[in-house]
Amino acid sequence: MATINELRKTRLNKLDSLKKAGISVYPARTKRTHKIAEAIKNFTSLERTKKEAVLAGRIRSLREHGGSTFCHIEDGSSSIQAFLRKDRIGEQAYKFFLDNFDIGDFIEVRGILFKTKRGEKTIEVADFKMLAKSLLPLPEKWHGLQDEEERFRKRYLDLLFNKEVKEKFGKRDKIIKLLREFLDKKGFLEVETPVLQNIYGGADARPFKTHINAFALDMYLRISLELPLKRLIVAGFEKVYEMGRVFRNEGVDRQHNPDFTELEFYWAYADYKDMMKFTEEMIVSLLKQLFGKTKVNYEGREIDFKTPWPRVEYGKLIRKYTKLDIDTLNRNSLLKEAKKLGLAPEDTWSKGKVVDEIYKKYCRPKVWEPTFVIHHPSEMYPLAKQRLEKPEEAETIQMLVAGWELVKGYSEQTDPILQRKAFEEQEELYRKGFKEAQRMDMEFVEALEYGMPPTAGFGMGIDRLVALLTDSHSLREVILFPTMKPK
Repeated sequence: MATINELRKTRLNKLDSLKKAGISVYPARTKRTHKIAEAIKNFTSLERTKKEAVLAGRIRSLREHGGSTFCHIEDGSSSIQAFLRKDRIGEQAYKFFLDNFDIGDFIEVRGILFKTKRGEKTIEVADFKMLAKSLLPLPEKWHGLQDEEERFRKRYLDLLFNKEVKEKFGKRDKIIKLLREFLDKKGFLEVETPVLQNIYGGADARPFKTHINAFALDMYLRISLELPLKRLIVAGFEKVYEMGRVFRNEGVDRQHNPDFTELEFYWAYADYKDMMKFTEEMIVSLLKQLFGKTKVNYEGREIDFKTPWPRVEYGKLIRKYTKLDIDTLNRNSLLKEAKKLGLAPEDTWSKGKVVDEIYKKYCRPKVWEPTFVIHHPSEMYPLAKQRLEKPEEAETIQMLVAGWELVKGYSEQTDPILQRKAFEEQEELYRKGFKEAQRMDMEFVEALEYGMPPTAGFGMGIDRLVALLTDSHSLREVILFPTMKPK
């Protein structure tokens, strides 16, 4: 069997032959008159009138039979069979095609449409043209590849050979459009905020650092959309949202990618209870438009999003699955418990960080049906408003389903004095070595001092939502080009 390099050399020789024949091998344009799907749709009319069509696409199969050759060509809309006859296009042109055209090449064909004896819709070629010569052969058994990493590294081939993968990205596009449509109808204004920031904030995460030469200044890729959007609430907008890329310098696994798509909205004069009802309405609306029902299948199990979804307190969920009472245990006690559970807590971790690592490993994976986990410890959410009834807890929500965290949100902290105090506590954690702590943002505190109304904030990972709704185990299945370590 010929090696890839040998096959490439053969195709380079064909490329040279095409050029010597005066063929423009990589022309800038085509005279295509119809997409293949359009030609198939209008087949009856085109066949009856014998009107010529010009189609273009990639050769996906080739088979020669005597003085005839059949091939399938495929564009972005569909595929069709093309039929070349020696006595129709001439012996010289027919031989030229066989000698120089391969599976994988992009070609243009002109001819009339007809049905074969087997009833297959076909274009009989009167003339053909090279649009792009492929120098590498397409994999013959892409479905048989065991190396999943290769699928993601060469996503263009994955999409080319796996129809179900391509369909997932069509569904992703529809999900995003429906979410935007829902928010637009509810009176939200879509905005764009900076990706480059002087101070990163809005989440517990390490940033990617860069440098702007014009200012001789280090800057950061945003880890959240939150703080700029809340400034717009201060500015007088009542409902704003952004669908944007977010970057976090953290681990990579089935639920995490260093850059991902986040939907965040902020809603003045609303609180976390309003947001739970709104989230239920938004997701149910999305599912009904996508599937016509509120039930979806994920990894062999059915999930029903029928509302209302349960509201479960964070502390109670931890007690249920670990028997730990986070209200009575201090940081040192929790560190010991975490070690007993098989975790490896770092000395720099705060009590909230220790608790959340226990929760993520032993509680979150067990929540399968759509559930709101509420009232997290205040220290874990420095940008959230504390509960009046129990100030050590915050007015927070976390929506879980099938072990995924899809949504985080809360009643926003609008008191500038308390916000500054929370930032100072985070800065102290940072100085002690906890590099995921949030940083002091005095410009944001100053904005709050001008006054911000009661506000609810919402953040949802779009990649996770798409993974769930396309029955995908990993985020890498629904991100076109997931972050990969170079070979």
